[in-house]
Amino acid sequence: MYRDPSYLTSRVTVFMLVLTIFLFGSESGSLAESPERPNILFILVDDLGYADLGCFGGKAIQTPQLDRMAAEGMRFTNAYSGCTVCAPARSVLMTGMHMGHTSVRHNSGGVALRDEDVTIAEVLKPAGYVCGGFGKWGLGDLDTTGVPEKQGFDVFYGYYHQIHAHYFYPDYLIRNGRKVPLPGNKGFYEKHKGQGFFPTHDSETGQKRQFTHYLIFEETKKFIRKNKGRPFFCYAAWTPPHDRYEMPAEDPAVALYRDKDWPLKAKVIAAMDTMIDRQVGELLILLKELKIDRKTLVIFCSDNGTADRLEGIHDSSGPLRGRKRDMYEGGLRTPLIAYWPGRIKPGTVSDLPTYFPDVMPTLAELGGAQDHLPTEIDGFSIVPTLLGEKVVGRVQEKHEVLYWEWQKYDWNLMKPIPTGLMQAARRGNYKLLRYAQDKPWELYDLSKDIGEQNNIASLHPEVISRITSWIDTNRTEPRPQVEPEKPQGKRFR
Repeated sequence: MYRDPSYLTSRVTVFMLVLTIFLFGSESGSLAESPERPNILFILVDDLGYADLGCFGGKAIQTPQLDRMAAEGMRFTNAYSGCTVCAPARSVLMTGMHMGHTSVRHNSGGVALRDEDVTIAEVLKPAGYVCGGFGKWGLGDLDTTGVPEKQGFDVFYGYYHQIHAHYFYPDYLIRNGRKVPLPGNKGFYEKHKGQGFFPTHDSETGQKRQFTHYLIFEETKKFIRKNKGRPFFCYAAWTPPHDRYEMPAEDPAVALYRDKDWPLKAKVIAAMDTMIDRQVGELLILLKELKIDRKTLVIFCSDNGTADRLEGIHDSSGPLRGRKRDMYEGGLRTPLIAYWPGRIKPGTVSDLPTYFPDVMPTLAELGGAQDHLPTEIDGFSIVPTLLGEKVVGRVQEKHEVLYWEWQKYDWNLMKPIPTGLMQAARRGNYKLLRYAQDKPWELYDLSKDIGEQNNIASLHPEVISRITSWIDTNRTEPRPQVEPEKPQGKRFR
């Protein structure tokens, strides 16, 4: 049968167009879809170890939802927190400034952000984002300049002072500066002093206890449902698996570990991690049900390393040395996962060294909010890594040096230890650290010694000199880390 040559030409053109979309558009979705500001769901859990998740090598704890999220998204193997402890890490995250510049550098619980500090919420909000936070704030107690409602958040529900966040059955939580009573928890800490699994109902009063993480999780979901039709920034700063290690005995995750031949703490931490995993899965399902999953970037990470390695049981730091409060990798590395269907290529593993200062410029770029960025931040956008350098059209910018510090604190005297400044920096594969100003520098080559066992400081004085010169140039002394006055006999307001 005769065919007009133009027919064949048109068929070839259509075929090539389809092939182009298949080869390039399906990889990230960005060439087949018009650019759109994403919703942002940032899940920050508390004290999860680098190797607790199955997708990061964990064997003891069941985390199928996060493992699937990593398989369908991007897993970062060289991602770091902003600090080795809670409040300073969150200050770095929120301000985009590393520990040599950020405002909150002590971990005592009450040091507050200043009015002039600019947070991620304050960058995204003028670009049209509604901003909600749920869980642990840690950057200003009630009636201080650091409270989230003064730092760009439209709603915040949870704990303001981080010591308050140690309790999973407290008398109240806080919503936008107002205490929300939890009458079901009255007298809980008069009866229960330690960790464990606790019945949902008080055996004496019959009253239902109010496990705060359940309440915080429900508020997280409520915020997403309410704002499904507009760009949102949901900061899910969840408190598990931080100590006090308390949770409901009836939670489905408990049955998986209750009969393990483990210490009680190990059982509770594992159940907390699996509970978090289940709830992340529920959020991903919710996004799909609301038909906004392809419009939402989901990021999951921990605020610092594990509080307890639990060697031979969880092995929470994996091959890394140290844990929370250390400057070794086990205290600083975080299991970071990024998930965005249709935009982030599934199954990608990135070895880009990145840390908390990079979050603000990354979210600002995706949200069209670069004009609202502070001029003096320490992070780089990692959008070229997330979406692909070819898609974005530029090469990923990289840090010359990543920097951390933390002033050790005397909890008996309630003041910092004068010589207790801990510091660490990474330049390429070299990791430099010391545990006090009067201690010698240690140097490790992470490409050959991920466990930081072979101190090569004596072999490379030129490397130490180069990195310490950078620190001297790129660090300022902290402003006074003032604790606000507290009520009589209490740690928080």
